[in-house]
Amino acid sequence: MNAYLLFAAAALAEIAGCFAFWAWFRLDKPIWWLAPGLLSLAVFAASLALVPSDAVGRTYAAYGGIYIVASLLWLWLVEGRMPDRWDVGGGMICLAGASLILFGPRG
Repeated sequence: MNAYLLFAAAALAEIAGCFAFWAWFRLDKPIWWLAPGLLSLAVFAASLALVPSDAVGRTYAAYGGIYIVASLLWLWLVEGRMPDRWDVGGGMICLAGASLILFGPRG
């Protein structure tokens, strides 16, 4: 379960950091938005590095599914756009795939 919390923290930090750049570049926010964005991206990298795993590629692959679900939550909670059934279904498939990658039995 610790891995899921670290993935969630990483996803929130990555999305927030990238959003800061998006807001500056596309929404005409002031350049100082980049400072918290960079800090947030550093938190993202640190959080992902703390995930208990013996293979970085497997960790990043599993994180991809968590990131997709977090992005859909951002769409809903921050952007105010309700994910549709295809978003939810796709997110569930990605979450199942992330769990299989990270926790599947290995010989």
